Amino acid sequence: MKKISFIFVLLLFTLTGCQSATTEGAFFHDYLVNPFSFLIHEIGTFMGGNFGVAIIVITLLIRLILLPFMLKTYKNQQNMKGKMALIKPEMNAIQKKIKETKDKEKQKQLQQELMMLYQKNGVNPLNMGCLPLLIQTPILIGLYYAIRSSSEIASHSFLWFNLGQPDHIMAIIAGVVYLAQSRVSLMNIPAEQQAQMKIMGLLSPVMIFIFSLNAPAALPLYWAVGGAFLILQTMIGKMLYHPQPSIGKQESQ
Repeated sequence: MKKISFIFVLLLFTLTGCQSATTEGAFFHDYLVNPFSFLIHEIGTFMGGNFGVAIIVITLLIRLILLPFMLKTYKNQQNMKGKMALIKPEMNAIQKKIKETKDKEKQKQLQQELMMLYQKNGVNPLNMGCLPLLIQTPILIGLYYAIRSSSEIASHSFLWFNLGQPDHIMAIIAGVVYLAQSRVSLMNIPAEQQAQMKIMGLLSPVMIFIFSLNAPAALPLYWAVGGAFLILQTMIGKMLYHPQPSIGKQESQ
């Protein structure tokens, strides 16, 4: 759900065409757009004038910087799965009563009882960690306007497309990669939440695909590389961390 909020913020900034992003001397331009333009140019020059490779390198560097935060989020999710497993019998019993009763007041009491059960055991179903996503928002906006404001980068050909022109194949690739990433990320979510998250998980790749259809191809390139890295990151996290009900039980005491 937080991913979807992130995409909405991104669309809000980019589609409204923030004027300060392309105005020399503006704070946004000087401290976000210019640094990205500089990085793309410098890394691209080092890579033999290949700005596409520069964007891939920048994407990987960003993901490596965010890796500790993302692994911490993964660890929290795994601990949450352990805690959810511990309280599952009680939780299922309360949820069954909520479904069976028609009394609104009784339903309200049972909902409060369920919240108290969560609180007692240190369970917060909505706590999935949003700091890495908040950090990525200005990164994406900076990258978007860095491409738009530099004719040299925008006109650069990489593989079969120009970085500054929309490319439907890249849009499809970015959407498919994030669809795969959303499926893989479900491994971190407690089974009780997966049904809801499956629906929410579809919105992110769909929105990325739709936005990428009209965005510079550099953006779906960023998403495709970043999404592939996230899949690898999830696999690494799965090897490092496992649900530990006993730890969750000790923490709740």
